[in-house]
Formats: sequence, C-alpha cells, structure tokens
Amino acid sequence: MASIPSALPDSEVIAQVCVIVLGLIVAWDAYWLTRQRIDIPDLGELPNGGFAWESERSNEIFRQWANLVTIAAMMVLPWLLAEMSETPTFWIYIWDVLLFLHLLSLFLSKRYAITTTHLFADGQRYEWERLRLPKYQSRRRILLLRKGWGPFAPLPLGGNRAVLPIALERITTLLSEEE
Repeated sequence: MASIPSALPDSEVIAQVCVIVLGLIVAWDAYWLTRQRIDIPDLGELPNGGFAWESERSNEIFRQWANLVTIAAMMVLPWLLAEMSETPTFWIYIWDVLLFLHLLSLFLSKRYAITTTHLFADGQRYEWERLRLPKYQSRRRILLLRKGWGPFAPLPLGGNRAVLPIALERITTLLSEEE
C-alpha cells in the first residue's frame, strides 16, 4: 500500500498527541461524573425547594445514542488509516481503550437537580437564564437548549417516566419566571 509523503510530521508523534488529548478528555469527564455525586448527594425533594433525580441505564442509552455511534466510528477509523500512515498499532490500542472507557461512562446513570437558581446536569451547573425549552418534548427525556447556540447545544435530561413530568413541570415554572 502507498505511504503518506514524509513531509508530514511523524505519525507516532501525532498518535501520542491524540492519545494524550483523548486521555485528558476521558479524565475530565470522569471527574465530572464523580463530582455529580458530591453536588447531588440526595434524590427527591431538596430542603431548598429543589428537586433531584437520577436517570436509569436505559435512559442513558436513549439519550446518548448519537455519541455511541460516533465513538464506535472513532474506534474503527484509525485502524483503516494505520497501515497507510505507518502509525504503530500500540497507540491505536491505547486510543481504543480510552474510547471504550469513555463509552462505558456514557451508560452510567446521571444525577440531575433543579434549584431556584441552577440546573445541575452532567456534573455541570447551568443558570436558568442560559437555558430554554424547545416547543416539542419527548416522553422519554427532557430536552433543553442553551441560549445562543441554537440547535447545536442540546441538553437532554434522562430519567424514568414517573420522575420526568415532575422535573419538567418545575423547569417550566422556573423558565417562565425568568422571562
């Protein structure tokens, strides 16, 4: 098979940089996943009038389907280019292990909380004035949009069907107070 011209940087250096960046992303996401248990230690009614709930694994699969497909493609594509770019397979194995760890983290239950000032989702804290509800809502999740991003920054919230109507009612109330 033809090789890529030598004017390009060394493929092993590029692979190392890519693996390091991916490792940082996976570590960052792991930090926020553990942080959500600290930020939201209790579920149900909160003392300040807020509400907290947790999604189920099936909710997360539905919520993350596009990310799952993307990660699968990101795991396969380097193998198609490895021989042509003369990238050592060692780095591709590490790449795939890191992506697999990230893929597993997508299946974990997530915690959410609503307070009068913020929404806690995916380990992050969002001020209500930065969020809005789209006109259509699915029964299987709550979808919020981040203002200023249009359709490019959806924020889906998972949960079982008994909890989602409660959360949606409170979110609707808080967002209508913001307007």
